Order: sequence, then structure tokens, then C-alpha cells
Amino acid sequence: MIANVLERSQLITGTLEEVWDYFSSPENLNELTPNNMGFKILTKTPIPKMHEGQIIEYKVSPILGIPLYWKTIIKEVVPLKSFVDQQAKGPYKLWRHTHTYTQQGGQVLMTDKVEYLLPFGYLGQMLNPVFVRSRLEEIFDYRYERIEQSFNKLVLV
Repeated sequence: MIANVLERSQLITGTLEEVWDYFSSPENLNELTPNNMGFKILTKTPIPKMHEGQIIEYKVSPILGIPLYWKTIIKEVVPLKSFVDQQAKGPYKLWRHTHTYTQQGGQVLMTDKVEYLLPFGYLGQMLNPVFVRSRLEEIFDYRYERIEQSFNKLVLV
């Protein structure tokens, strides 16, 4: 079965070092996740910066407030360039999220690519547009707005 793909890009005002520092800190996920997701990091804090082999555990309640356990492993880290988190245990049959950062003048182009497969074969795929894809779009829309508020504040002269 072919994986579903969600891609998003956003220009972020700042240096590559500043942006990398923020996004490679797992604890910042709290700020980037909508409250209605019931998101909670279960891994003991403070959590070290992203590194290959790192395991992070969460609780999320994406649909109907039903809590789900989610465990991810950081599969790849290229400092100041990219990292990949992959579900080790959780609600998806496959979840692979590639985060890429590229300096462009005084901004950084951040690109997220999520590849995912739902359980239950074709039934899961049929439920994707209604329940999963729309929810993922909401989450990434929220994330976009939070990043705009935090990094891309308008400066009036």
C-alpha cells in the first residue's frame, strides 16, 4: 500500500542556528500542538536535544478525546539541516516525519514531510480523508500560526 504524504513549508525569520535550536528541542512540541489534541510528553524532562536513537513518548487524544500512547524514535539527525522522527509504537501503521531546514537570506525555509499509513488496510485508507487527513491539516495549520506569532512578528517602523 502506498503511504499518504503531507508536505508543508514555511519561511521563518531568524538564523539557521536559532530555528534549529528551537525545533530540535522536543519540549517545544507543546507550544506547536493544539490544546484539543490532549498532547502530553511522557518522557522525563528536561529532554536533551534531538539525537539519533532518541526515544520520546507521548499521550495524544486526536479523535473523540480518546487517549493514545505514541512512541517515536529519532532515526536521523543532520545538525542544522534535518532530522527524522518515526513512530515506534502508536496509532499509525507507518509515521515518518522529515524536518528540513535551509537558510535563505535572513530567513529559514522549514519543510515538513509526513509519510503515513493507517491501520486496517483499505478501510483505514477510506477513513483517511474524513478523520485523519483533515485532522493533520488542522494540526499543521495551528503549527503554522504559532510559528508566525513566535518568529515572524511584524515590525512596524
